[in-house]
Amino acid sequence: MIRAVTLDLDDTLWPIAPVMARAEQALDEWLAVHCPAVRNAFPIPAMRSLRERIWLEHPHLAHDFTELRKISLRRAFSASGEDEALVEHAFDVFFDARNRVELYDDVADALAALGGRFLLATISNGNADLERIGLGRHFRATIHARAIGAAKPEPAIFHAAARALGVGADEVAHVGDDPELDVIGARRAGMVAVWLNRTGGPWPLEGPPPDLTITRLDQLTTALRTHAGESCAA
Repeated sequence: MIRAVTLDLDDTLWPIAPVMARAEQALDEWLAVHCPAVRNAFPIPAMRSLRERIWLEHPHLAHDFTELRKISLRRAFSASGEDEALVEHAFDVFFDARNRVELYDDVADALAALGGRFLLATISNGNADLERIGLGRHFRATIHARAIGAAKPEPAIFHAAARALGVGADEVAHVGDDPELDVIGARRAGMVAVWLNRTGGPWPLEGPPPDLTITRLDQLTTALRTHAGESCAA
């Protein structure tokens, strides 16, 4: 029996591309005023390329987007001769904008409905702050890769969510948009794997499809009821 639902965040509860574009723009505008040498040396495309290089240089930090971003900023400030004491302020500007999201239109009502039936938690490789966003009240636990030291699709982060909710992995349905990180990861962890396929595209990976596929979050309760009926019938 499914007692709990865990949810991915970026591109599951809100589209992430416009969020990151606004965050990069906010940082760029702040740098232009307060640290022009950094802004001149690292406009948005160059800052993005720097972060990609930092990612490749620090694979052991793949679970920690916050630290990767701060390392990128420190590198940019150092290369530009700016005071690295301002890095934390620069990150705060970026992070504040990163948490100004626009939910998909089905999310608010779906979370309210799901919270009345299931224990809810989030599992994310990203660093969104649900309290800043205003969604924290919906969730019993918020699991970030940075805190766990492991990122999806590793089973450890899924199992950490189950422990936090006080349930077994087989009592959890995990919902996310990413076929590998969310669906394959949840399946390996022993959870019911639900693919939130908002575009309606075909399953892109080889091997078995998700346990359930939905195109909107407000379809989840019905999908889980159907799945439970099929499981009992089997």
